[in-house]
Amino acid sequence: MQRLEISDLITAVDPHSGRRLPVRRAEAVRLLRESGDERAAGIVAGLPADEDGVLDPRAVDRLLISVHTELQRLSEELRMGERLVHLLGPLFTAIRETSGQPGPYRLVDVGCGLGYLVRWLAATDALGADVELVGVDLDAALVGEAGRLARAEGLDCRFVHGNAFDLPEAATVYVSTGVLHHFRGPALAEFFRAQAASPALAFCHFDIAATGLAPIGAWVFHRARMRHPLGRHDGVVSARRAHSDGTLLRAAAVPGIRPLLYEPRGAVNPFCTTLRPVLGVRPHLEAPLRRALGRAARRLVGPEHLAEAVR
Repeated sequence: MQRLEISDLITAVDPHSGRRLPVRRAEAVRLLRESGDERAAGIVAGLPADEDGVLDPRAVDRLLISVHTELQRLSEELRMGERLVHLLGPLFTAIRETSGQPGPYRLVDVGCGLGYLVRWLAATDALGADVELVGVDLDAALVGEAGRLARAEGLDCRFVHGNAFDLPEAATVYVSTGVLHHFRGPALAEFFRAQAASPALAFCHFDIAATGLAPIGAWVFHRARMRHPLGRHDGVVSARRAHSDGTLLRAAAVPGIRPLLYEPRGAVNPFCTTLRPVLGVRPHLEAPLRRALGRAARRLVGPEHLAEAVR
């Protein structure tokens, strides 16, 4: 039976307006128990609720900000900023080469949380002054905290509460970290179709590599670094819900997009692999992207590579 992440159950928003919806604690507990996760049910049962049994939104916000602060530390340890730039630098080089027009170009981080990656990119200016940095999330509390941190750090970036695909200004490139495993079944392909239907030229989404060691590694890592039981629980469940390389490439194979996987599971050491990205580019960008990557382009494979590996 598929385990559920607590953080997905204790908040609810309208996907279009971003308006917060009430969450009944008993309903979240019921869903967790039906999934066979009594430990998670106990964690939620201990969260504060009002006399009608609705979870206290302010307490939930404080908890999620605390958990995401700890997740930021994990991103720092995993050097996610450098790993993102390793691909985004060549990607924007390819875009500049083929666009025929100067920037600004717009990078949109989908489900940005506290905006660590957007803030890191702004602080390091790693992508250049012609790349506008925008973080978007449906959780108003997380976006609010991301904006506060950016202002305190004096960073040139912005954060928006809402749907990343409903922004008034189109993205050039969509990115995310740790988001893909939240989409199940047809919703995963729909996520990629929304980007293909936009004017965006590419996407680059990092998520947990579905290796046999991933849940064990997640347990060790989150046990050592996360203090709240919710963070520890969801970290392990995330690893168990990770999509396979084939699932990601099939879902990303939408009209107008060339799907590519960087460092597929069979090409890397499972002891060292934590997160790896699936990319999608407009077909005319693949050749200049490979040129910009240089020798690293050998790690970039399409669906045909995985099909050959299965034979």
